[in-house]
Amino acid sequence: MGSASACGNAVRPRRDVGGRPANRQSAANARTWAPRVHNIEGGQVLGKELLRDGRPIEIRALRREDREDLVRAVGHFSAQSLYRRFFTLKRGFTEQEVDYFVDVDFIKHVALVATLNEKGQQPSIVGGARYILTQPGRAEVAFAVMDAYQGQGIGRALMRHLSRIARAAGLEELDAEVLPENLAMLKVFQSCGLPMHSTREAGVVHVAMLLSGREQEATA
Repeated sequence: MGSASACGNAVRPRRDVGGRPANRQSAANARTWAPRVHNIEGGQVLGKELLRDGRPIEIRALRREDREDLVRAVGHFSAQSLYRRFFTLKRGFTEQEVDYFVDVDFIKHVALVATLNEKGQQPSIVGGARYILTQPGRAEVAFAVMDAYQGQGIGRALMRHLSRIARAAGLEELDAEVLPENLAMLKVFQSCGLPMHSTREAGVVHVAMLLSGREQEATA
């Protein structure tokens, strides 16, 4: 899972399918030009939000200990949500893929999760978002939200926190690839308050959002 689909629809960075970056040279050199996100570490709480139905969620940084909960969350995704996230049919994940999703350094790979405390139980992951650096000043983003919690504003909340982190890290642009039918995800990007332009090619919408423009708060 590792990244996310807003409103349960998903976006897939080219780099994270199968845990292998599309541009291996960029990945190998990432640490030489990737700025560390200051004051962000695994498990750190970034904020609390209210879902549209009034339930509270917590947005925090992913931690290695989330591995089991992350796998559990993926098990609650429908086949359609997984397809929209990975652009291919997924029935499960290899250990290598899970390793990749939880191996977050907050330099070239930043990941957030949304957690919810249901009926007095321990907080559990219901959605996530991440960005992966592709070149100096640019990163690709991805989102995923469990089907049962789609349409509650989790994607927007994650996008808001992720873009703030990207801006603080000195990034200039966030990119994404979205399936044309994934209207909920496209709406999240359109309403995030960042200057955006998109193009469509080979059945995929390529989205670019500029972080240098004035930030406008989007409502959760």
